[in-house]
Amino acid sequence: MQYIAENISDFNTDHIFDCGQCFRWQRQEDASYIGPAMGRIVRVSYEDGRLTIDNCTEEDFRNIWYDYFDLGRDYGQLKRGLSQHDKVMQAAADYGSGIRILRQDFWETVVSFIISQNNNIPRIKGCIEAVCKQCGEPLGAYAGHEFFALPTPEKMASLESEDLAPCRLGYRAPYLVRTARQMIERGGPEAVKKELQQAEDPLAALQEFCGVGPKVAACISLFGLGRMDAFPIDVWMRRVMNRLYGIDEKDVKGMKSYATEHFGANGGIAQQYLFYYIR
Repeated sequence: MQYIAENISDFNTDHIFDCGQCFRWQRQEDASYIGPAMGRIVRVSYEDGRLTIDNCTEEDFRNIWYDYFDLGRDYGQLKRGLSQHDKVMQAAADYGSGIRILRQDFWETVVSFIISQNNNIPRIKGCIEAVCKQCGEPLGAYAGHEFFALPTPEKMASLESEDLAPCRLGYRAPYLVRTARQMIERGGPEAVKKELQQAEDPLAALQEFCGVGPKVAACISLFGLGRMDAFPIDVWMRRVMNRLYGIDEKDVKGMKSYATEHFGANGGIAQQYLFYYIR
């Protein structure tokens, strides 16, 4: 099965899958990417306005991948708006011109960004795959790769942190177990997601979960809740804001204020352009 969407602009698979927003997609020799997402395993490739998704029906594209790749948003217009009076942003948006913010599974973003703390991208990917192989259900084989699902909150909550020792998560292991238990106590991921979407301050509400600090909360808000105004700040972003905008690296509050004033509702997208640019 294969679905081809024509006339897709502002899309680059390397930019999308290598900008730090997702960790389970694997680049292939032909520059396509294979990954498990939203309960499916697919291959994604793009060339000259043509987005090709293997192992995908037209119904899957309409019901899953159109939203997943945020294809309803005009990123060209968005980039022009962000760059109009900002030469730094113009350079960053040009460099990462094909970035789109993925609308990812909420529980996956929670697990992924708890693991991401004080970690680099290759190691984050390795840790997540180890957790999936250790505790997740098999999804099947595709193109010579064996894939496993992320453990459900119920499965994760049934574990002790010692059960995750082979995954080499360090201090993050008890965070995952405790957060899974909190998630179950509050009705599961979908109930929590709905609650957070209605929360006056979703960032504060997310920090009620074990192991979720301000940066992780902002990432979950951006990638798991679709809050495009979230502006995650880590060591890379502190360097960006210092080197490119002259804000002191320790002045996180000043960085957030700058993002709110200059990037507004699209702060999260601006953050991804800047993050990819400086990295």
